[in-house]
Order: sequence, then structure tokens, then C-alpha cells
Amino acid sequence: MLSPSDLVRDLKITITFCTRLPLAHAKPIEAADIARASWAMPLGGALVGLIGAAVYWLATAIGLPQWPAAALALAATMLATGCLHEDGLADTADGFGGGASCERKLEIMRDSRIGSYGACALALSLMLRWSALASVARPGAVALTLIAAHAAARAPLPAFMRFVPPARSDGLAAEAGRPPIESVATACVLGMIALGFGLGLAPTIIALLLLSAAAILMASLSMRQIGGQTGDVLGALEQVNEIVILLVAAALLKA
Repeated sequence: MLSPSDLVRDLKITITFCTRLPLAHAKPIEAADIARASWAMPLGGALVGLIGAAVYWLATAIGLPQWPAAALALAATMLATGCLHEDGLADTADGFGGGASCERKLEIMRDSRIGSYGACALALSLMLRWSALASVARPGAVALTLIAAHAAARAPLPAFMRFVPPARSDGLAAEAGRPPIESVATACVLGMIALGFGLGLAPTIIALLLLSAAAILMASLSMRQIGGQTGDVLGALEQVNEIVILLVAAALLKA
């Protein structure tokens, strides 16, 4: 059982690692800290979603239509995270699509330059998230959807880190290690709660089934392509999860 000070510490670690928000932390964050504090990833995601929701509300309050308001909300969430997960998606797409061997795929994923696979993956992600969010339209529903999407999209990441081995012997995934099972369970519960409040019962059930399928498919693909997971793969999974949740909301919560 974590003490209140431990809870605050883990939340600060997660926010510092997963966002670019100027939150002071007493000492440098170690890789092992990230695994232990991973239970709080949905809470960090909820904060990002809240920022996007505030921007959407402000945009609609000054008279902007839903499409540019959705674009501004999406931009706000990307600014808050420093495009951390978008970078992972692009690197993963480039590596999986452009490398002929496992070693070459991992080498491409470490290259900071973006290739055609990465550019197309980013464009598709942006278009799907923007259009899905704009389709929800009602500011109240958009706010809840954004918070739920960003919280629940990060909830499966600790489980993925625990059950899918690192693809490299070095790097963040290997150094962080496996999150404790308590962190995995807590993150999953927080993600389900966020979905329930944000989307309602039926959309939550559908979203959970699709998120489970996405995690299984990503795990299988990662094992075949590079023999495990990396930080980039985790970022790509977050993007896929976010898209899934927003598409479910667009289909079932339309104005």
C-alpha cells in the first residue's frame, strides 16, 4: 500500500516522463522509477485530455466550428506531450516497414529522421483522431471523450511492458524492467473507470474488446518484427489505442 507521499511521487514521475509540463521533481528520474510509477499513466493521460478539453471548450466558446476546434484540441494534447507518442508511432512504422532484418529494423527505429512509412502513419493518425473528435461535436461529450481516450490509451502500457520482453538489451524498455503486477492492475482499473465515465457502458465494453485486440496484435507483430517491445512500440500502441477509443466515441456519441 503506497503512502500519500509515494502516490504524489509516482504521479509526478509519470507526468514528468509522459508530458512536457513544467513540473519540478526533487531528483533525476531513473528507468526503474518509470516502471514502478506506471500505474499512474492513466492519470497523466487524463491530465493531457483535460488540457485538450479546455482548448476545445475555449475554441467553441469564441465561436469556432467543431472542425477547427477539434484540430486545436488535438494540437494542445500534442504540445502537452511533446509529440512523444507520435514520435514512437512514426519510428515504429518506419522500422517495421523499412527494415529487412530485426537488427536493421531496430537501427531504423533509433534514427531520428522520418521516412515514408512514418509520415504516412502520422498523417493517418492525425486524420482519424481529428475527424473522430470533431464528429462527437458536443463540447461536454468531447471533453469527457478526450479525458477518457488519453487515460485509457495509456492504461494497457504497463501490462505490455510486463508481458512483452524488451527487444534490446539496452535502452529505456530494458532498463525500466517489468512493472509490478500491482501497477499493471491499477492502471487497467483506472483506464476502465475513465472509459466508463467518459463513454458510458456499451461504448466502454466495445472499446475494451477492441483495445484488448489491439494489444494482442501489437504484441504479436512486435515479437515477429523485432523480438519484443521498445519505447517506440509503446508510443505506437498508445496512438492505436487513442484512435480506437475516439472512433468508438465518434460512432456511438455523435451529435
